Amino acid sequence: MRRTAPAHLELHRFPVDPWRLVERQYDRADLGLTETLFAVANGYIGLRANPEEGRDAHSHGTFLNGFHETWSITHAEDAYGFAKVGQTIVNAPDAKVIKLYVDDEPLLLSSADLESYERVLDLREGTLTRDLVWRTPGGKRVRVRAQRFVSLAHRHLAVMTFEVTLLDGSAPIVISSQLLNRQDGEDEYHVTTAALGETVDPRRNRTFGHRVLVPKLHRDVDGEAALGYSCANSGMTLACVLRHLVETSAAHDIESTVAPDIAKTVLTARVQPGETVRVVKLVSYHTSSGVPVEELADRCCRTLRRAVADGVESLLAEQRMWLDGFWAASDIELRGDDAAQQAIRWNLFQLAQASAQVQQHGIAAKGVTGSGYEGHYFWDTETYVIPFLAYTNPEAARRLLRFRWQMLPTARQRAQVLNQRGALYPWRTINGEEASAYYAAGTAQYHINAAIAFALKRYLDASGDMDFLANEGAEMLVETARLWEDLGFWSANGDETFRIHGVTGPDEYTTVVNDNLYTNVMARFNMRYASRVVELLQTWADESYDSLCRRLALAPEEVDTWVRAADAMFLPYDEGLGIHPQDDGFLELEPWNFAGTPAADYPLLLHYHPLVIYRHQVLKQADVVLAMALRSDQFPLDVRRRNFDYYDPITTGDSSLSACVQAIAAAQIGYDDLAVEYFREALFVDLADTHGNASDGVHVASAGGVWGTVAFGFAGLFDTGTCLRFTPSLPSAWEGVSFRMQRHGSCLLVEIDADGCTVTVLAGAPVPIDLGTDTTPDIAHVAAGTSQRIARIPLD
Repeated sequence: MRRTAPAHLELHRFPVDPWRLVERQYDRADLGLTETLFAVANGYIGLRANPEEGRDAHSHGTFLNGFHETWSITHAEDAYGFAKVGQTIVNAPDAKVIKLYVDDEPLLLSSADLESYERVLDLREGTLTRDLVWRTPGGKRVRVRAQRFVSLAHRHLAVMTFEVTLLDGSAPIVISSQLLNRQDGEDEYHVTTAALGETVDPRRNRTFGHRVLVPKLHRDVDGEAALGYSCANSGMTLACVLRHLVETSAAHDIESTVAPDIAKTVLTARVQPGETVRVVKLVSYHTSSGVPVEELADRCCRTLRRAVADGVESLLAEQRMWLDGFWAASDIELRGDDAAQQAIRWNLFQLAQASAQVQQHGIAAKGVTGSGYEGHYFWDTETYVIPFLAYTNPEAARRLLRFRWQMLPTARQRAQVLNQRGALYPWRTINGEEASAYYAAGTAQYHINAAIAFALKRYLDASGDMDFLANEGAEMLVETARLWEDLGFWSANGDETFRIHGVTGPDEYTTVVNDNLYTNVMARFNMRYASRVVELLQTWADESYDSLCRRLALAPEEVDTWVRAADAMFLPYDEGLGIHPQDDGFLELEPWNFAGTPAADYPLLLHYHPLVIYRHQVLKQADVVLAMALRSDQFPLDVRRRNFDYYDPITTGDSSLSACVQAIAAAQIGYDDLAVEYFREALFVDLADTHGNASDGVHVASAGGVWGTVAFGFAGLFDTGTCLRFTPSLPSAWEGVSFRMQRHGSCLLVEIDADGCTVTVLAGAPVPIDLGTDTTPDIAHVAAGTSQRIARIPLD
């Protein structure tokens, strides 16, 4: 396998700090990376860490979850059922711009004489602060302190402050605060074509050949400047309103102008030594799929007026209070590796920024920190992020699952287009319609259905929310189970088995295959879980059961077909090697020549035609290993080890999700040292830019996998649905690790050491913990204020 060297924060000049990411030297060389790493967001609004001055920048970015343009997908050779309409997140008007002129000389970081410079992303305060001292061309020293945050408590609000203090000498200063629609001033929304031979990265955002944001409103009323737009094709509407508060003893003038693509407020003042000019910039964004721009602008104004009434200090206190609650519920403390501790908290903070105010939307692959993958929602959320939320913030997990439930009508239609019963969720989407133009690595990934069912079970196990299960949950399970039973077929070649052909698993280096092991394992789970839930409703909630049967025309005989198909599911297994082939024909493929592949040729998808990759035993991420990590109870330990030993060397790790999965699986089978190596790779996917594309935004699912590695890997957490089990294994490189979680409203602290772990119930009802074995359960009900010791059991 191509292994990334163990990553350290020092690789990118960030000092180790357990609660902060700190940059003490401005460097243009990695602007794309730092714009992502220092971005602030709340799940709805995302602000890349572009400088207040507006330049230099790798890619300006203000993103609003779900706000997108549509476009016609042009296929060179079209066919029935291909996706027709693409969706791409739109770069919204930029409110981050605050330009400074002293003696009419502009502050530009790339050329400024800086006596000091520090930029800090504070993980407890939820703020990005930049503090610098600039020696102007005229020799005057000026301190400039800028701070911004996107409110985690108020969905539509961002707050920025900009302070200028003359340390010596007096000077005229100008502060130009702007709201700027950049689409006409830069190339972000104009078609560009790669030069002949230039590598095109399909993971990056597309560009447009038309004006995307059509001006609908520009106004300045009572100090509130507003811009409003509608998207040319999607018709989505957007309003942004900003308001300034000025604090200074210096005499000053303020002028404001508003045009269709820019709102500008210019403050001029003559400042004496020691005097400070402080500008507070309050910004609100609202979007809709149909509400008129004027109404959205009014909503923005109401948001701002509440913010003004509360005051910036109160808003900062709310931000800290929100994060206090977040860390109390989800912090991981690692002893023995300070750099890893910092990286863990940065990853957890990204999960907070991706989920805090999602509400009726999903979580995109990059959250709202960048335009990578066009702002699309994938299976990543259900497989890697919802498990974290289920055990730390179940209400957020519920909202994400309900978002998928709201997609059911469109998913049913998509299944019909593909001549199937039930519902087929889109592989990548924003508005619910399939947006993947390449079906082999898109629509063929039917396993997204099972990912949603799996996430639902994680949520139900963690929350006990039977009301959601009886309504939205059961409906999703029935429709996804129907799809699997209809997609598969019965084969009588030998023993009668149920098979699924023509699908693609998570490994996109092997596509449209027969009996992909991961798909079959997860489809089996999906159908079994759906049948158990229907049976549960029949005995526990007969009214819900009757309503479900009426709405979905569900009969007991149909449920029986799911059970029969699941029980007969074909799982490829090679007796000679003692392993599960990734699919029915995988072992017949030619092995990839890893020794002859230059390091510069990774990721393979950017250097080899897909057909070349498809002909070989080479993996982007290991399907079989992922199946074992998620459904470990379905595989004996010896088989898991043989599977891991076979697939680990042929896994390139070209997927950012590979490292966390390999780490979980390695920890579960007792490969502790290897688990730590992969865990470190997962920790630094973005912080050390190990995949070279962190400039496109945070890898949110990998951040979720970091939590999953600690919980499901090193702690060995397994939720049976009726109780918790732990099989702890602390790597020798660490002194200890602890994390917090909740189950059914009870708060737990799990502390792992070399000899096992201690589980303490901090509050809530007693928590059932199984201290026995698979064959001989021993349930202890651990009450609040008490602890249960669980010894480490060496794996044979």
